[in-house]
Amino acid sequence: ARLMERSAAELIRSGRPPHRPSGLPALMNHPLMRPIIAAMAKKQVAKKARPEHYPAPYAIIDLWQKADGDPLKMPQLMQAIISSPTTKNLLRVFFLQERLKSLGKESSFKAKHLHVIGAGTMGGDIAAWGALRGLTVTLQDQDISRIAPAMGRAGALFKKRLRDPLLRRAAMDRLIPDTSGEGIQHADVVIEAIFENLQAKHALLQQIEPRLKPGAILATNTSSLRIEDLRTALADPSRLVGIHFFNPVAMMPLVEVIAATGTQPQAAADAAAFVRSIDKLPLPVKSAPGFLVNAVLAPYMLGAMRKLDEGVAPSVIDAAMRRFGMPMGPIELADTVGLDIALAAGQQLSDTTSAPKCLMERVAQGHLGKKTGRGFYEWSKGAIANRSDVAAIPEGLAESLIAPLVDRTQALVQEGVIADADLADAGVIFSTGFAPFRGGPLNWNKTRSIRG
Repeated sequence: ARLMERSAAELIRSGRPPHRPSGLPALMNHPLMRPIIAAMAKKQVAKKARPEHYPAPYAIIDLWQKADGDPLKMPQLMQAIISSPTTKNLLRVFFLQERLKSLGKESSFKAKHLHVIGAGTMGGDIAAWGALRGLTVTLQDQDISRIAPAMGRAGALFKKRLRDPLLRRAAMDRLIPDTSGEGIQHADVVIEAIFENLQAKHALLQQIEPRLKPGAILATNTSSLRIEDLRTALADPSRLVGIHFFNPVAMMPLVEVIAATGTQPQAAADAAAFVRSIDKLPLPVKSAPGFLVNAVLAPYMLGAMRKLDEGVAPSVIDAAMRRFGMPMGPIELADTVGLDIALAAGQQLSDTTSAPKCLMERVAQGHLGKKTGRGFYEWSKGAIANRSDVAAIPEGLAESLIAPLVDRTQALVQEGVIADADLADAGVIFSTGFAPFRGGPLNWNKTRSIRG
């Protein structure tokens, strides 16, 4: 503070005239131009955030336009932003993120070599991420033709994330195709990421186990099979953990770390440390159908499809949830995931007789969503064709659509699948993109009940 005082005094004594902007900055700051520029700026911000969801960017523009950027001239505006629910909830999200980061500190486990088995979309992208984060990675599949597409995607990722060509080459050099599985015996972490078939995974795990070095993590990336069912193939069932990444791997920050009853606590702690070391957020969950994230998404998407059966248009449903604050609506999400996958998940996580009629019909017709060009929407070049604005959204629609997700999240906390409500909120926010400004589904439901 004294240094700032002294600098200010020296500036005053110097007699130098205050800085006056010239040229384009002067034009932009002219009183007649400010309203026009402010309107343009708000239009740009509106493409990313609604004012009722994130008021701060709009307040900054108002502050510049009306008070020359001086917050002391508009104290009421600043107070409104500071005390808003959005500010409180975004601070909550920050501390939730810090808590997830801390969960990887309970173990001193350090990995240098990652071995991934299965070079499909998930396995290949997990391998690429590991190489990007500095690990030596061996990627195993039955033949090189199955590994080649994953290597191509890895190259694209490195080009996007690494500006220096030498760093890109080093990352590619760390990612090693391995058709014979030689990397298993050298790896600190082995993740199986083959297709979701219990018998196939059993056979693979039996082949892996005797080749592991002492202290290595043995993990599955399964999204639907229980750890209890998978580990029966092992001589030491207690060492198997789940390390469940989400698609797209490079974009999704959360990774579920799954432990079953009888899992070695050290194995789970080491897995969390590994996840954190590759710059992901570990979320400890217990083994249960769908774990946390898929378990809450399934009833949310199925409930939205039942609204379709009742006659509500897909565009109206999705618009309601985007206005609620979700990054995309549940119908678009189902089309993106694949309607066959959505149906399989729904059948596994709920009563098979309750699958929505509209979903079963489209799957039977082969209209599986984005990947086939047609699902609930028509798709062209990876985007919804002829997307139109929705004028009116029925009152209460968003609340009824989000209710199954909230209810299932609460149930999983009560069942002990996730340790507490804060971790549940963190998991849903950092995996599904649940509106951060609402602080998580359980926080939103609690504060809504208090206000109501």
